[in-house]
Amino acid sequence: MPTLLLEEDHFLKIVPVILDPATPAAHQRAVADFFAHDVPDFLGWCERLRARIPGLYPATVAWAKDQADFLAKLPTADGVVVESLEVDRAALAAATQLKIVQKFGTIGANIDQAACAERGLAVAFLHRHVNVAVAEQCIALMLALAKRICPLNGLVERGALVAAGYDVRPRASAYIGYSNFARVAGLRTLYGATLGIVGFGEVGREIARRAAPFGMETQYFQRRRLPEPDEQALSAHFVPLHDLMARSDYIVVQLPLNGATRGIIDAQVLRGVKPGAVLINCARAELIDRDALVAALEAGRLGGLALDVGYDEPAQPDDPLLKFRGKPNVILTPHTAIAARHNALSDLERLCVNLWRAIAG
Repeated sequence: MPTLLLEEDHFLKIVPVILDPATPAAHQRAVADFFAHDVPDFLGWCERLRARIPGLYPATVAWAKDQADFLAKLPTADGVVVESLEVDRAALAAATQLKIVQKFGTIGANIDQAACAERGLAVAFLHRHVNVAVAEQCIALMLALAKRICPLNGLVERGALVAAGYDVRPRASAYIGYSNFARVAGLRTLYGATLGIVGFGEVGREIARRAAPFGMETQYFQRRRLPEPDEQALSAHFVPLHDLMARSDYIVVQLPLNGATRGIIDAQVLRGVKPGAVLINCARAELIDRDALVAALEAGRLGGLALDVGYDEPAQPDDPLLKFRGKPNVILTPHTAIAARHNALSDLERLCVNLWRAIAG
């Protein structure tokens, strides 16, 4: 029976339900319920996938909570799945029966691929459809705020427009066209705007790839600057955080949540934001200090906000952000950026097939 060592991740918690028959019933039920609205036959899907990868099921799935735990458990692993844990020469020296290193993503900076090649180990990458979905959501929210799509939806007759506070102008067809006859002010285009991405990992780079065709100028901030060829490929350039906030028309916060990133967008950072900038967060709410965010909205410093994640999920009735619900420049959605559960199934199916080919194929 193969042993798989996985870095702890909420999506990877699905893997043992697929491959490890010793997974507790409560874990299986929770994962099946996670998929129920899109994939009601999730457990049947698991059975069909297992039939396609004989020799990988049944497997023992173990978890690595940190680098030390990873190194301690490597000697018994036939395959590993990592996001940020390091697979270097020291790790490989302990991995006596390892056959494959699977990156749960496409950025391989944490994997010594040359050392893996010397050992004859397969290294596989995964272009995650879930990450693509989140990037699409960020672009969609930028467009929705720029075009005022939410507040204008359904406002097409005179009475509704007047009731909403719009001034419908008379026709003057002999002299001018009738576009934007409701005199909607503040409409924007993404073309020519500056996009600032705080956190330039897997999702941040997916966003940059999609912003370029819109004609946006992309700048980013993270702990380490990318090599110049990577920046050129992504049409992005590095700037310090305070410069990013001061120059960006649209700001996307896309970081993992940990002790170093919690509240990274605080009152001081928001005081330096470009007046009228739009802030987008589809990552974790706690990356932005809530009190500072509310204050920036109340002061009119921010021109718009879109949050797909909540400080509580579902939100508490007394959440101060709910006072902005229905405002034309604020969008609050219930953590839907990853889109249909089929994205996760696609990612996990390809991951399992990669493991199977290296271990059993």
